[in-house]
Amino acid sequence: MQESGGVPDVFDPRIYATGIPHDRFRVLRDRAPVARQEEPEILGWPAGPGFWAVTRHADVVRVLKDSATYSSCLGATQIRDPDPADLPFIRRMMLNQDPPDHGRLRRLVSRAFTPGRIERFAVTARERARSLLAGAIEAGGEPDLVRTVTDDYALLNLTDLLGVPPSDRGLLHTWTERVIAYQDPDEPPALDAEGRPVNPRSPAMLAEMFGYAQELAAHKRAHPADDVMTVLATSELADAELEMFFFLLTVAGNDTVRSAAPGGLLALAEHQEEQRRLWTGEADTGTAVDELLRVHPPVLSFRRTAARDTELAGQKIRRGDKVVVFHASANHDERVFPDPYRLDLGRTPNPHVSFGDGPHVCLGAHFARLQLRVLHEEVRGACAGLELAGPPRRLVSNFINGVKSLPVRLREPFAPRA
Repeated sequence: MQESGGVPDVFDPRIYATGIPHDRFRVLRDRAPVARQEEPEILGWPAGPGFWAVTRHADVVRVLKDSATYSSCLGATQIRDPDPADLPFIRRMMLNQDPPDHGRLRRLVSRAFTPGRIERFAVTARERARSLLAGAIEAGGEPDLVRTVTDDYALLNLTDLLGVPPSDRGLLHTWTERVIAYQDPDEPPALDAEGRPVNPRSPAMLAEMFGYAQELAAHKRAHPADDVMTVLATSELADAELEMFFFLLTVAGNDTVRSAAPGGLLALAEHQEEQRRLWTGEADTGTAVDELLRVHPPVLSFRRTAARDTELAGQKIRRGDKVVVFHASANHDERVFPDPYRLDLGRTPNPHVSFGDGPHVCLGAHFARLQLRVLHEEVRGACAGLELAGPPRRLVSNFINGVKSLPVRLREPFAPRA
């Protein structure tokens, strides 16, 4: 186990290519729940000043709820420091704001996420899941569920909710890949004019997406529809706020389900007895979805910046220090979850932090849960079970808990549909 300053390293993105480093997180929770981490130069990115890794559930929740002490605005929410010149631009995004500015934006955009609008998409999501699974089955062999089902399922559901025309949906996939997979050596890096790695969230890299957001908003004002972009385009959002919210929805809205869906299916393939409980109806699908989110949170970490000198779990933290919460560690904290490494699809209560906590709790959590529940119901209806046909491939990232490939065998006989 590699160590930095006497404690396990949980920063290196390459660690996560083999799964969540549970052994490292367990050591940190037991011995150094707020531990100093170095930021060496890795994968072409320059070294950083280091940060505090927060790994216990109670401390993670405390940081996420206390925005007055742990700011999302001062240094934004990614571990790596943004270019100081980009900070004013990045702070336009709701994700990188503190109350009261964050609350004003959240109230405006929450109008688009009404329960009625979300529930209406359940029928479309079910038809899409059924169609994608049928295609994977008809193709025969051992399908890669990421390529054949879950990537398209997440993207197309999101573009339906937003109101993006079918001809433009490939653009959203390209933009998401650029932002999410920037640490992965298998993906083409975002480079500046001199060939140096550049933050994919910089103004230059997002100009194309923002131009498209304004074009789509203008179209929705002229041709309103029952979709999120129509609500945003006719709201009180300034142009820059609308652009940033389109970015947030495109990336976070897509990748939450895009990561959680194959992660949940992988967990089921690895735990055949729990899979059987789900297939037989012994385990409730909604409860199962939350347990699958606990063991495979779509987001691994989020950063805050100390707004003042403080103390957390006995560790003194200075104003300006980076403080990074690790969701995957909090979700396996023995102090909160009995037998945390056991997949229990009936686990209740289940206070996981996969959608965050506090003022920044995920705005689209209900939509994400709906999509995951529908997908698991349709997988259960399409086959008699699934098992791994080869090792999964994971994203190299300390931010997104992504699965790039999930080859499976779908067991016959296929259950007849009602």
